[in-house]
Amino acid sequence: MASTDSLRLRKLPVGYVLGFLLGLPTLCLSGSLDTLTSKDAAGGLRAALSQGVDIAVAQLGAPDGFLKDPKVTIPLPPALDKADRALRMVGMGADADALKTAMNHAAETAVADAKPVFKRALQRMTIADAKRILTGGEDSGTQYFRDTTSAELATQFKPIVARATGKLQLAARYDEYAGKAASLGLISSQEANLNDYVTAKALDGLFSRIADEEKAIRKDPLGQASSLVRKVFGALQ
Repeated sequence: MASTDSLRLRKLPVGYVLGFLLGLPTLCLSGSLDTLTSKDAAGGLRAALSQGVDIAVAQLGAPDGFLKDPKVTIPLPPALDKADRALRMVGMGADADALKTAMNHAAETAVADAKPVFKRALQRMTIADAKRILTGGEDSGTQYFRDTTSAELATQFKPIVARATGKLQLAARYDEYAGKAASLGLISSQEANLNDYVTAKALDGLFSRIADEEKAIRKDPLGQASSLVRKVFGALQ
């Protein structure tokens, strides 16, 4: 059931709603904002964040989505990367290349199924969440997603990543080698498990692309396809 504050806000002009959220005098938000409804304002915010998610998931979840984007390509784990030259000298270079390819394909497979998690996060968004997003920095919406979806996404991603990396014997060998290194304090515990490493990197890549889309929307709201996004974010500039 909606809270009393939520019900009251829905009955107010959007200028008053955003004035409350932004902590600004209502007069500063008059004009074009008052031509919208509070429902439009909430819809515009959700549409903008949803658009960023859709684009990021479509790009990274496509074949070679991670491998073709240098910004998010998942490299070999640091411990293995340091040993890469030695591995190649003993004929294991192909194994290392296959592992890197498998890691990135595992990430794209996991990301392809991420949208429902983000949609649920948008549905749970509160007035306080909206205030933080609207008054925050250029990636405040992305940070909201990181805070509210990381744990669920990690749980969802891990089995997918495990199935992909488990096909290579090198994955098991790496876990054994890295586990010994971690016990000696040479690498972090996260790096000691290949699946945890790939899952973390997949999430970092996904949130990075969502942040890029959010920044683009905030920079050029009037250039967006959604009329609600243009109205709400354009009026906020």
